[in-house]
Amino acid sequence: MAFATGIGSMPGTDFAESLRIVMGEVGDLVHVPELPDRGVHAGMIGRTLAVLDGLGADLQPDGWRIGVGEGADLRRARSLLAQDLDVAEEIAGMHDGLLKLQVTGPLTLAASVERPRGDKMLADHGARREIAESLAEGLRAHIAVARRRFPHAQVLVQVDEPSIVPVLTGGIATASGFSRHRSVHPPEADALLRAVVEAITEAGARPAVHSCAPDVPVELLVGAGFTAITFDLSLARPDDVWAESFEQGTDLWFGVVPSTDTSGVSDKVLADRIEAFFGHFGFGEETYAERLVVTPTCGLAGASPTWAQKALSTAQSVAARR
Repeated sequence: MAFATGIGSMPGTDFAESLRIVMGEVGDLVHVPELPDRGVHAGMIGRTLAVLDGLGADLQPDGWRIGVGEGADLRRARSLLAQDLDVAEEIAGMHDGLLKLQVTGPLTLAASVERPRGDKMLADHGARREIAESLAEGLRAHIAVARRRFPHAQVLVQVDEPSIVPVLTGGIATASGFSRHRSVHPPEADALLRAVVEAITEAGARPAVHSCAPDVPVELLVGAGFTAITFDLSLARPDDVWAESFEQGTDLWFGVVPSTDTSGVSDKVLADRIEAFFGHFGFGEETYAERLVVTPTCGLAGASPTWAQKALSTAQSVAARR
């Protein structure tokens, strides 16, 4: 049986309504939605900073900054997360299927937040390690809370790494904008990701990773221990590494449904794209049908409410074809 789910974000500001839509359209693999329209406190970075253990943060003119104490903005982010989990427990507390949480990964987090004296944490090896360790410890507690709130659910944690490719290739600009941060080499990236993966696994959840960037570093992600990779099929080249990873047990979650409003989307055409990708490697439907997850290409925050619901229902329809 194939599944469908959303990447994470939804449009609007009504968390309860968004969760009801998610449960109504992709109820076999429910994701706890993120609503960035409520402000930076509810966006992917603010949401993840609320999970960190032992690192304070506050919002500065240039964005989030670590190591400046726990400011009012971080308290707001934590309060919003707690409120959303309260609502989610009320609505979905008896859910007995798969339940997905989302957090920003350590590489994207380091490329997005600043050190106490400015510039990204990406600039400093020790800072990169510190934020990965803080995220890992925070996730242990976050997952424990989720497992108490949703005692019948199987918890998955999706680690979002939209900036992983520029982090690995030296594509993140410095604060001045005149140069680029040095690339993070694969062995260090592996260690940072692995710390998060191990924390998720030891807490009793399943680790998945999402990146809607081109040239997703499949080998690195598989090596770090992720059990599923979520990606935008339109940006993926059918390199042999995908087939090798699938054969080794890593599930592939196909982002095929447009994440912004469009028309003329055919379930059959989208299903055929997935079939063609697997067929390139000689995999028949009997090989992948039980391990397939269909998603939008990216988060749905930029979609209209009508399309966000349609995108999820379309993903479910494509999954049902398998």
